[in-house]
Amino acid sequence: MTKFHYKALTPAGEPTQGELEAASEAVAIDRLRERGLLPVSFRPVASRGSRDGLFTRSRSINHAQLTLFTRELSRLLSAGVSLDRAMTILASVSDEPLQRALITRLLESIRGGGTFAEALRQEGPPFNRLYVNMVRAGEEGGALNLVLERLADYLEKAREFRANITAAMIYPMILLIVALASLALLLMLVVPQFQRMFDEAGAALPLPTQIVVALADWVQNYWWTLLLALLMLLLILPRLMQQPALKLAWDRFLLSTVGVGALLRKIEVARFCRTLSTLLSNGVVLLNALAIVRETLGNQVLAHSVDRIVDSLKGGGTFSAPMLEQGVFPKLACHMVRVGEETGHLDEMLLDVAEIYDKEVAQSLKKLLSLLEPLMILTLGVLVAGIIFSILIALLSINDLAL
Repeated sequence: MTKFHYKALTPAGEPTQGELEAASEAVAIDRLRERGLLPVSFRPVASRGSRDGLFTRSRSINHAQLTLFTRELSRLLSAGVSLDRAMTILASVSDEPLQRALITRLLESIRGGGTFAEALRQEGPPFNRLYVNMVRAGEEGGALNLVLERLADYLEKAREFRANITAAMIYPMILLIVALASLALLLMLVVPQFQRMFDEAGAALPLPTQIVVALADWVQNYWWTLLLALLMLLLILPRLMQQPALKLAWDRFLLSTVGVGALLRKIEVARFCRTLSTLLSNGVVLLNALAIVRETLGNQVLAHSVDRIVDSLKGGGTFSAPMLEQGVFPKLACHMVRVGEETGHLDEMLLDVAEIYDKEVAQSLKKLLSLLEPLMILTLGVLVAGIIFSILIALLSINDLAL
């Protein structure tokens, strides 16, 4: 059983909060409804280190908090609460001053005669163009609660997608750090101990031992240059990547890389299709949706391909034809988009494409890591064995001379 802290509304519309134990959040929601309460939000009491609201104690807003705000607002609107009242409730039940301040600013903008979408646009991050345009489409179509629900689903799916990729990279990063630390300890602590022994013996060292000793000397005397180079790389590389020509060339190189290129292409295509499907299904015009989706793509080669799709549509062409001609998008995605165009269900087909490539990305990551992990372990073993071998042959040569 998990203890949940809940925030809810009474039948009279008054906010209330408390704690209850349940096997899951769904069970907790059912229990609250049996009491005549309207659930607004939940959080496990055990996770005291974090706050489930639009803001944490830091001034930044993460993806999970934005998703929670969207979901809470959608629930209130679906229950028949007006936007003004829903925002007031969210502000009153919030535990965070920053959250109340943000909602107050949005309320002031709405009460001043502006739309909710315009208030979000003026607020800026974390409400990006995708968020603002979907809310605008929901307001114009009179289905803001449904749009917010779909938007929350989209944000959760995107968060889950990124979390899977991040989780998959944790173990290889740990292996890399351990490998570098092991090599550094060998070169800075172990090799110098034998180096003094070799100097006292006065014998000529074998070539592999000379290389290892020279490398150890360099690491001991100039290790700071490695840190300086890494720091400069971290500072300079982001600025270089802001240059359009360099960014385009780098992205083209990544897509052409064996193994990695196919994976990156699937990741970008999945993001492209899911975002575009979400926008189209909520009433955003195709050309406007493509302009928004272009900004979400991290690879400039695919972003330029979207520009060509836009040019084709403006010239009276189709959506799928330039996708096939450019050869940037996978052929399966292109043909599925063509079917979606012909049947008039482009948004549904795009969502299917996103689901397919989400699964393929997970499978590709699993395969890549299944090869990368043993390769990294083997590389570390070879390097350590090489250092040990160079020391052993030097010791054997010294013993031969002594005999």
